Amino acid sequence: MTLDLHDYVASIQDFPEKGVTFRDISPLMENGEAYRQATNAIIKFARDKGVEMIVGPEARGFIVGCPVAYEMGIGFAPARKKGKLPRETVKATYGLEYGKSELYLQKDAIKPGQKVLITDDLLATGGTIAATIELVEKLGGIVVGTAFFIELKDLNGREKIKDYDTLSLMEY
Repeated sequence: MTLDLHDYVASIQDFPEKGVTFRDISPLMENGEAYRQATNAIIKFARDKGVEMIVGPEARGFIVGCPVAYEMGIGFAPARKKGKLPRETVKATYGLEYGKSELYLQKDAIKPGQKVLITDDLLATGGTIAATIELVEKLGGIVVGTAFFIELKDLNGREKIKDYDTLSLMEY
């Protein structure tokens, strides 16, 4: 039986600030059947694309990407914040409402020509994912798609990644 994954997302009003509705995937992850269904949908997308490596930005990209990589028998590379990766890295800077942030990927994480899927829990403005794409491409990887549990349509994040095939399991 197919579950409506929306039933496993908690909507918290005025969090983290007034006027924002936070979409919490914790209930989805806490329910094995819902988590499996969401993960399997991304696995199918990844297999159809011939993905050879998964990359996920800190931290919820790990939650989405690691089980996909594990099931497919391929690697997972974390895109992390400054100071979190021990070896030589490449950097991408992206804008936030209140300033700038940076993501890093270890230089040996991606092989030139490797087909990469970028995963995260949620597509909002697209800044984090665009930076992650930049990192993969700096290393010669080929981003064959992006995949998310949730997409916040009003924030137009898809516009920043419009040149990439994107799977969103739920839209708000």
